Amino acid sequence: MLLVIDVGNTNIVLGLYDGENLVRSWRMATSANRTSDEVGIFIYSLLQHRGIAPESLKNIIISSVVPNVMYSLTNAIRKYFDISPMIVSKDMELGIKLNLVGERELGADRIVNCVAGYQLYGGPIIIIDYGTATTYDAVDGNGEFLTGITAPGIKISADALFSRAALLGNVELALPPSLMVNTTAESMQAGILFGRIGETEYIVNKLREEMGTPNAKVIATGGLANTISQGSDIFDEIVPGLTLEGLRILYEMNKGESQ
Repeated sequence: MLLVIDVGNTNIVLGLYDGENLVRSWRMATSANRTSDEVGIFIYSLLQHRGIAPESLKNIIISSVVPNVMYSLTNAIRKYFDISPMIVSKDMELGIKLNLVGERELGADRIVNCVAGYQLYGGPIIIIDYGTATTYDAVDGNGEFLTGITAPGIKISADALFSRAALLGNVELALPPSLMVNTTAESMQAGILFGRIGETEYIVNKLREEMGTPNAKVIATGGLANTISQGSDIFDEIVPGLTLEGLRILYEMNKGESQ
């Protein structure tokens, strides 16, 4: 079995694959304060809790945008599973071509999403990830990365509003049925979420125009992608596990190099 691990700024997401099938997935808070023993025991326990023999784990691949957690994580894997994990980098076989902007600016998570989007759906394609940041990445029909745009994440924007406005409390990030809102909570929900829908549709349409590809596919992932999709028909696919699938694809592309 293959364990794929996506280390993000907010969460670490783990997925267990049996061939091409995602068997299980888990999520844990990202923390640089855990020791390798804490991390190793935690992952070991996740497998055991689901009745999965830890020794059935044969390979591991990691993408990370948080360097401070990598020492504990990689040492935990070596210590508890006796596996040297594959680490996503720009130097591995990607199946896409990075231009100078991509080489300089793209984090591992966005590379993985671009790989997954292009391999699964072809190009031209725009991949939107509603994560800690909201990111828009464009790949053309030949598999070349064109550009990437970064905006504040929905939760970051909401938290900033709640913390800076004394009379406004936290609200659930759920889309109200209309802009004709009647309560303060609905007012904030409308502003935060319809505002992000407007941003999404403008950036996608502008990217399509500047790419010269009005029919570029739009693939969304991330925790709030389904919420945003309730108010817009601009998406071709909503793929919550896009990053995990991209890690699996990258492992298959590069496993010969690690053997």
